[in-house]
Order: sequence, then C-alpha cells, then structure tokens
Amino acid sequence: MKSTGIVRKVDELGRIVLPIELRRTYDLAVRDSIEIYTEDDKIILKKYQKSCIFCGNKENLIDFKDRTICADCAAEIKGAK
Repeated sequence: MKSTGIVRKVDELGRIVLPIELRRTYDLAVRDSIEIYTEDDKIILKKYQKSCIFCGNKENLIDFKDRTICADCAAEIKGAK
C-alpha cells in the first residue's frame, strides 16, 4: 500500500473529503458511488462498478427488475426454459 501523505479529519457526521488530486487520479466525479471494504485494521475505498450478479462480468450489462445481469447470463437463463 502506498502512502499519499494526505491526512484528513472525520467531521461530526462521519464524513471525510477526498482531495481533488485523488478524485482526478481515480476518475471520481460528483455522485459517483464508492464501495467500502475492510481488511484487518484498514478501510479500503474502491470506485463502484456494476457487475453481473451471477458471474461478476462487468461488460454487456442489462438492468432487469433492479438487478444487473450480463448478456451471456441473460441468454443462458432464456435458454433454460
């Protein structure tokens, strides 16, 4: 893990501000979603990317009834009738 040398305080509502340099580096825009993970004593932030709920594929996605599936899994489901 690489240190950026940037330190931020948590405000009264539990928020932190990500510096513009990091937002630019990781292509984070206003209203982008961030996933939060923990590992041992670490908090890990990752830009959220939609993926298929069945196989994890991140390409050719279809939104169906508030769920995301890929075209391959949709075709497999359609063929299973």
